[in-house]
Amino acid sequence: MHIVSTYIREQKRYSKDELKEIFKLNDQEIRNFVFKLKAYGVLKMVISGSNQKDLSDLTDEDMEVVDVDEEAGHYYYVFVFVGILTVGNIIIKCYPKYLKLNPSPLDEMKKVLKVINRYNAKEQVINLFSGDDEQKAFNLISIILFLIHDYHENGVYSNQQDMIEINGEGEILWDPTINETFPIIINNRPFYTELHSRNVVSNEVDYFTRLHKYIITECSRKLKAGDLLEVFELDEIHISEEDIADFGDKDYILYRLQQELNTQFITKKQRLLKTLYTYIAHKESFEDSYGLSVYGTNSFNLVWEKVCAEVFDNKLATPLGQLRFPKVLDHDYQHRRNETLLEIIEKPAWYYVDSDQSRYQHKAKDTLIPDLISLYETKNGMCFGIFDAKYYDIKLNKKRVESNPGVGDVTKQYLYQLAYNPFIKKHGFTKIKNAFLIPSEHDVAQLNGEAEMDMLKGLSDPPLSNILVVKLPASILYDYYLRGKKVNITEEYSFL
Repeated sequence: MHIVSTYIREQKRYSKDELKEIFKLNDQEIRNFVFKLKAYGVLKMVISGSNQKDLSDLTDEDMEVVDVDEEAGHYYYVFVFVGILTVGNIIIKCYPKYLKLNPSPLDEMKKVLKVINRYNAKEQVINLFSGDDEQKAFNLISIILFLIHDYHENGVYSNQQDMIEINGEGEILWDPTINETFPIIINNRPFYTELHSRNVVSNEVDYFTRLHKYIITECSRKLKAGDLLEVFELDEIHISEEDIADFGDKDYILYRLQQELNTQFITKKQRLLKTLYTYIAHKESFEDSYGLSVYGTNSFNLVWEKVCAEVFDNKLATPLGQLRFPKVLDHDYQHRRNETLLEIIEKPAWYYVDSDQSRYQHKAKDTLIPDLISLYETKNGMCFGIFDAKYYDIKLNKKRVESNPGVGDVTKQYLYQLAYNPFIKKHGFTKIKNAFLIPSEHDVAQLNGEAEMDMLKGLSDPPLSNILVVKLPASILYDYYLRGKKVNITEEYSFL
């Protein structure tokens, strides 16, 4: 089977003819391809237009609900996913929308996949065989990666036998040695000429050892064929020359795995056997034109938010009593020292007024929720940073602004500062920075511009700060995130 492996940019507008050319598909094949990807929510269709082609962010208003059978010449196809997709023999490496300089960004893709994995490994679901015949959805790529990482960690599956030897090189078994051997007594000390010892022997020709080696080799071969070994930074593994036919037909292999599961009580071996079962049971369905597997996310904006929150040392969920301020915690907040910066934001109050004009107050459960709050030292004192991680590919220059956060995003940033202003004043912060944090493929941070609404700035004294538009080097932030490091805001981003 010929493998097609290619890079696709997230949220780029592709025409039907472009996709047919990229993936080498005819009219019927492209229909099935689009149908499958739309069903899984990783592909959207937008009506074509002169303004759509240049856009890099997709809104709900852009998307059209259309049947795949309809004439699609008037629509663009948009991938709303970051990660790896496989559709039969097609492997798609979807990279983030802000990467534009290199159409095959291998190094960037390696790092993005590591970030996604750290963000939430549990999202890469492996649904394993549970002992019945129920068909379960599962993720082929995640199963392959699990098997390879398990192999590197635990080696090949083995059934070991404990053998007792005489004068062997293993652990000496003193009980049988003393009870079953006659010692020689010299100077009232016993000397044993025959020592019983334990020798653990692995059966290298065991059926399941051989099957495991074959599957690991095949998994590695699949990744290599799809140009994925380098993407996942894995070495090729070739530890078997056997073929699947050497182990019997599919039903026989599954029967043997089930029998082994019934006699195996070591948890990690049980998990491996269940994964091997799932791989054998379902791999054929992923080798035809309808099998789809995903490794990644269609919500990369949440990944970017998490990266920024950790790297910028988000204090939103830290109790006030554990934070350091320019001044000691004000007496008005002493009784709230166990509350967080999020909890001190005022909640809306709802009132019921009865026929006697009596008012009954109810506090709402929810309130404004900023993305992250950073408290950091500057040359002129301590700064209260109100940051919003925005996964946008904004174009802001002399001529235009496009793909920018909406008016709701701007007003919320002003309201966050308005909500915190009393707290900021009482605790002696000398600076307030309000900013959108946007990913960039460049190596240095850039202050791209500002957002301003005069009518809201007048709500506070002193006036609310303009909202900075800051483009951050995503690759460097990913390095910090993967190593668990915090950015030094003052040294590295002097404009904040």
